[in-house]
Amino acid sequence: MTTDDLSAPLGQGPARKRRFRLPVTPPQVLAIGLGLFLVTFAGFALFNDNPLGGEPLVRLTYDPAALPGDKPAKAPAAAAAPAEPAKHEAATAAKPAEPAPGQKTITIIDGSNGARRDVVVGTGEPGGDGDAIPLVVAPGINPRLLEKSRHGLIPVVADGLKPFRAYGAGTDADRARAAKMPSIAIVVTGLGVGAAKTADAIVKLPGAVTLAFTPYGADPAKLAERARAQKHELLLQVPMEPFDYPDNDPGPQTLLTSLPPDQNLDRLYWHLSRIQGYVGLANFMGARFVATDAVMQPLLKEAAKRGLSYLDDGSSPRSVAAQAAENAVLPFARADASIDAVPSAAEIDRALGRLESLARERGVAIGIASALPISVERINTWAKTLEGRGILLVPLTTAMLKSKSS
Repeated sequence: MTTDDLSAPLGQGPARKRRFRLPVTPPQVLAIGLGLFLVTFAGFALFNDNPLGGEPLVRLTYDPAALPGDKPAKAPAAAAAPAEPAKHEAATAAKPAEPAPGQKTITIIDGSNGARRDVVVGTGEPGGDGDAIPLVVAPGINPRLLEKSRHGLIPVVADGLKPFRAYGAGTDADRARAAKMPSIAIVVTGLGVGAAKTADAIVKLPGAVTLAFTPYGADPAKLAERARAQKHELLLQVPMEPFDYPDNDPGPQTLLTSLPPDQNLDRLYWHLSRIQGYVGLANFMGARFVATDAVMQPLLKEAAKRGLSYLDDGSSPRSVAAQAAENAVLPFARADASIDAVPSAAEIDRALGRLESLARERGVAIGIASALPISVERINTWAKTLEGRGILLVPLTTAMLKSKSS
């Protein structure tokens, strides 16, 4: 027995050494670190000098001397204070004069240093010299049949002359001939978006085929001008609200059943200004819109007022367009068949054959197709032999006038 054994309390062994423990636990260490990060971030946000202020930026290259409405700053007076650093000068560029009517001031932010520059630009509104909208009349267009709107030039009736008659393809002799023979009108839609596809349709399709342009695309006016040069008759497709809008969205400035008539008309004017020389309008989508009388009536009255016609693409059995067009005394037609609902050569040929039967039965038939390459190719091949079977391929206006006389 050792001395330690005698001095230890009864039933207990030798005293154990105490372990070293940290004054804080690991979760507390994590919380402290997170707190320090948040404090640092907040201090950076509050005290850092950021000239951009979190605003969205667009980087661009421009010539300051060429910007409209920008005037050189006056030379400082002799007693003026010394010039400030260059960075500050760039951020405090001279403010332009108050904008004139038809103009507005925009601010350009330099993405490299945050400098702001106020510039006066045209808005296209009447009453100013800074109109941003080029009011150019395209070749072959009667300037009397156009009027200025806040969006650009739109069709109008002048001295009893209507765009429907002025831009209708074919002659009186052609129409007289069509009155005595079964006739078919083909409308190819969706042009203007996709320059290559549009140019292909313009060149390959016969001139008697009517081409319907959407208001979108980089430069639909130029493509429409080219189509008129190839003797095609033109329609303008107006985007209208479908039943599943906005999940299925036709595009900007779509006409909506929820908008009051004046707002829908303003949107219509935007579409009307996109191209020139068309004979009428057609719906682009729009199953809900064309089934709603309260919005269709003002639309077709406006179309009649401007000397246009209206084509219903036939996709909606609930469309009220026929009755609304009758009330507005508007030239109207409804497509009898979609030629390429099934986009295969065999099905397109069968659809064209059904149109021939319908034309023989009723005297006139109207088919509608998209600008798919297969559709353009089959229509072109079919049209070459159509007259040999005793049927005329005619522009849409001829079919509309023949249908009305029948």
